[in-house]
Amino acid sequence: MSELFDEVDEEVRREQLKKLWERYSLFIIAGAILIIAAVGGWRGYQYFEAKKAAEAGAAFEAAAELSEQNKHAEAEVAFTRLAATAPYGYRMLSRLRAAAEVAMRDPQSAAKLYDDISADRGVNAPEQDLARIRAAGLLLDTATYSNMLQRLEPATAPGATYRHTARELLALSAWRANDAAATRKWLDVIANDGETPASLRSRAEALQALLPPVAKS
Repeated sequence: MSELFDEVDEEVRREQLKKLWERYSLFIIAGAILIIAAVGGWRGYQYFEAKKAAEAGAAFEAAAELSEQNKHAEAEVAFTRLAATAPYGYRMLSRLRAAAEVAMRDPQSAAKLYDDISADRGVNAPEQDLARIRAAGLLLDTATYSNMLQRLEPATAPGATYRHTARELLALSAWRANDAAATRKWLDVIANDGETPASLRSRAEALQALLPPVAKS
């Protein structure tokens, strides 16, 4: 008797499945097609992005080789092209390298390119700070201390990636401006940061020795 009931239950289940399939088969098939299309699209996107990255990497290496061969005009053109067309990582590196090539012939124009990078909200903070520092390095001998302070102070914050270099540049700029108080301020900041590199600490100590003694009250 139990076998008969089992057969009936099985028949009922088959009939229910048949009805469900007849009602929803189009939706099931469409859903399966969408899943397959989505997976295929994602795989295609990954392949396309990997291909673009590989092409950009090869083009970047070729531009860097031009620079190493002192073909700076050609390297500048190549890096500028990559800065406009490459995926983000290579685009950002290319913007920095293009500015470096421009610096070979026109430091002021190169500083402007670095300024554009540091002001770009789509650029990550460490890369903005690097651009600030490179621009400041080009302008150290000509810019006023107040201009350098405006440029570099955001990069001197504790934890900032390039804070050590930014602080040293500000100390040097203040020293050039004969501002002993500002020079001491930045040298103290350098000295009090336990993560200051040893070589930079030595340079800061050498600069400290050039300052006039602090007047006693």
